[in-house]
Amino acid sequence: MFQSYAPTVGGQAAAEIADGEVIETIRRHAGFLPEVQLAYEQELRLLWVTIKPELKPVFTLQLLESLGKVQQAIIDLWGTPEQYHSAPVRFLAFRGTGPFFTLGGDLDFYLDCLAKNDRPALAEYARLSVEGALRNASGLNGMAVTLSTIHAKAIGGGIDAPRSCNVMIAEEQASFVYPEIKFNHFPITAVGVLSRRMGARAAEHMLQSGEEMSAAEFLAAGGLEAVVPIGTGEDWIRKYASDSLPIHAARTALFSAFNRRAGNLREELEYLGQLWTDCMLRLHPSAISKLQRIAQTQDRMLARVYQRGPEEALANVGAA
Repeated sequence: MFQSYAPTVGGQAAAEIADGEVIETIRRHAGFLPEVQLAYEQELRLLWVTIKPELKPVFTLQLLESLGKVQQAIIDLWGTPEQYHSAPVRFLAFRGTGPFFTLGGDLDFYLDCLAKNDRPALAEYARLSVEGALRNASGLNGMAVTLSTIHAKAIGGGIDAPRSCNVMIAEEQASFVYPEIKFNHFPITAVGVLSRRMGARAAEHMLQSGEEMSAAEFLAAGGLEAVVPIGTGEDWIRKYASDSLPIHAARTALFSAFNRRAGNLREELEYLGQLWTDCMLRLHPSAISKLQRIAQTQDRMLARVYQRGPEEALANVGAA
């Protein structure tokens, strides 16, 4: 579709850039990218980022760093207005793999920071969460449409990164729950991110109650753009990208306009990051012990899932 006018990227027609060249260019600029995999679909100008956290399906500090480096690399390489027509990335899409999309934040990291009373490390985790959400919400400063597809259970603060995208969909078997309130803390960016989609009242109920929602219920509450059949999330995004290419400039402009109209997200999320850091450092020893038990429960649950299949342990994972 875009190949008819053959824009240039670094002197080379965008239509001629191989998949691996785009990925290699991003990797050279970004540096080491643990816990993510990149794939590029040239015809759609679609860059896939598959999140693959190590050890546990949680949002680790390394994962947050890698996601931020990919986002910033695209902005740095192709983000100026005069590069719009030649930019090889028009759509940035996030996806997961395995029996869970995410178990949320990295409890083991939190516990290590709390044991050391390490405020700077907790603050850096919050900062990376905030910056990633801001880039997603802004469509990489207005140059791309950001999308995510959820294929499985999504728990806690790990929902916020994909929900901060311009478009978020889920397959019908997915579910969503924020259990943090039960353990005396809260997800860093959820209030700002969810409120913009669901409205403050619905977002507050979800975060205060800790109740699990099916994909259909989350859609009805305003948390999703679509629910699709099992195994079709990625194809839905491909169709969205294909249909949107001819109107990409208008789509990105509208997303940018609505993002601005919703208020100063940076100010709100930075405040939430400070609030979260303070909240974590105020946790009573009994609450910290509870987090330790949850982390141990996650370990046991994951062992069961990977040894005997996901169905056996899924029922109680939201409470873990």
